[in-house]
Amino acid sequence: MFRKSGARAGIVDGLIWGDLALCLKGRRAADVSRTEREVSRGHSSNRRSNELGGGWTASMRTGSEGPNRKESETTVHHDETRHQMSNIRNYDQSNDQGTDQFELPLEGRGEAPRVERSGEVMSAMQGEVRLGNDDLCMTDHVMERVVERGNLLRALKRVQQNKGSPGVDGLAVEELPEHLRKHWPVVREQLLTGRYQPSVVKRCEIPKPGGGMRMLGIPTVLDRFIQQAVLQVLQPVIDPSFSESSYGFRPGRSAHGAVCQAQRYVQSGRRWVVDVDLEKFFDRVNHDVLMGKLAKRIADTRVMKLIRRYLEAGIMADGIVLERYEGTPQGGPLSPLLANVLLDEVDKELERRGHHFVRYADDCNVYVRSKRAGNRVMQGLVALYAKLKLRVNESKSAVAPAWERTFLGYNFWVAPGKIVKRRVSPNALVAMKERVRQITSRNGGRSIVQVVAMLRSYLVGWKAYFRLADTPGVFGDVDKWLHRRLRMLMLKQWKSGATVYRELRRRGVDGAALGVAARFARSWWHLAAHKALHIALPGRYFESLGVPRLAPS
Repeated sequence: MFRKSGARAGIVDGLIWGDLALCLKGRRAADVSRTEREVSRGHSSNRRSNELGGGWTASMRTGSEGPNRKESETTVHHDETRHQMSNIRNYDQSNDQGTDQFELPLEGRGEAPRVERSGEVMSAMQGEVRLGNDDLCMTDHVMERVVERGNLLRALKRVQQNKGSPGVDGLAVEELPEHLRKHWPVVREQLLTGRYQPSVVKRCEIPKPGGGMRMLGIPTVLDRFIQQAVLQVLQPVIDPSFSESSYGFRPGRSAHGAVCQAQRYVQSGRRWVVDVDLEKFFDRVNHDVLMGKLAKRIADTRVMKLIRRYLEAGIMADGIVLERYEGTPQGGPLSPLLANVLLDEVDKELERRGHHFVRYADDCNVYVRSKRAGNRVMQGLVALYAKLKLRVNESKSAVAPAWERTFLGYNFWVAPGKIVKRRVSPNALVAMKERVRQITSRNGGRSIVQVVAMLRSYLVGWKAYFRLADTPGVFGDVDKWLHRRLRMLMLKQWKSGATVYRELRRRGVDGAALGVAARFARSWWHLAAHKALHIALPGRYFESLGVPRLAPS
């Protein structure tokens, strides 16, 4: 662990900052502080990383390995180092054998126990984790980063926030901490030795907005946890290498950014769009092609084997496990990153050719100035995707004026002054109204409070996504239609004309309008538009119950 090299220090491997602080606390504070400052200036480049207790490790090497030769040379006093390492060995021997495994905190325990650390030590720890892109990807120690305690705690928190359904083993998200407490030492050892075998995924199909079914693959909660831990290590390293025109499933980017960039291209005069739709993209991903792209970015063979096993994990459908030779089912945390890795080659080629494009996952739009140019670009894209063994859906792809195509639920339109603006696509409005009809169904058997709660859960997200639309009049019409649906539902619940008469009178309706409303109480939809119902149940009444207002105030 220590070797003398002239007047300089040798190599000190595997210093565990938490253990060092515990065993030296109150014993030689001044010496410890000086030693920590010296160690924090060392360059962490030792290829052998002995991970004691699954905690943060730091390696220190003397010589000229740092960016500054003088700063990277660290003096270590022999007597002090022997004393400290002896204390560490004594401290390790006083603990049971379980201390060299990662241990998740108990529920309700809060943050993991902390030990006092100096600012220099914290800087060294952060520097150890935040390696450069090439340093982390092209080393054999990526898996050690994956199983670090801090990374795992963040992954556990994210999985718990995302919730989701159980996988084939029936383990729920709420049961994951207890499961990890019992089985994590074995799983961790399998990950570090490259022997971990993922479980099969559960197939689930959901309807697509435009028709058809979309297949989802739901991994087990444990596999979602492991995938999230791998993602948190790989994404900060790989993501910066992606194209600036790629917006899907990337930190700090969103569908809104993609729509706004597309709007700027159209405003600049590129009024024709090459709208490319890939045929069953997530089901047609070629494993060999994808692994070839990853091999250029990741050197740790254990991580590569783990990703390959996730890709090839079988799918359970109706109790039968089906083998999978292509595709990466949507539902796992790693799938979006893998999709971006595969499609990045097309992005870079489009950039090299000087095209103006926006890509969100498998939706790619290239904006050009003429139909002729668009046809050339379409031919080139078909050839580029063919190299990745992907097929373009000819029935859904087209070269057309930008305002005739939908991108991520938005359309573009030209306002007075030749200003390009955004609006909700007709298909998105139809889908929203269909969902509202389901919630406000007269045969649902739900109270108005329950209906409002379901509406709010759906409409708050819908309003947040389509807040970029420059069509307040459309939103106002939707608000009126929605309030009429709710008035119709309340009329249905009041049932008889006598009840309608009593409720309307109690709410301030009188005169001839009251009699007409009571007479036609069974014509729910038509009566919902009557002025008597607008007086008794105005829009602000439903807003007070919690129904969000879509039109701007």
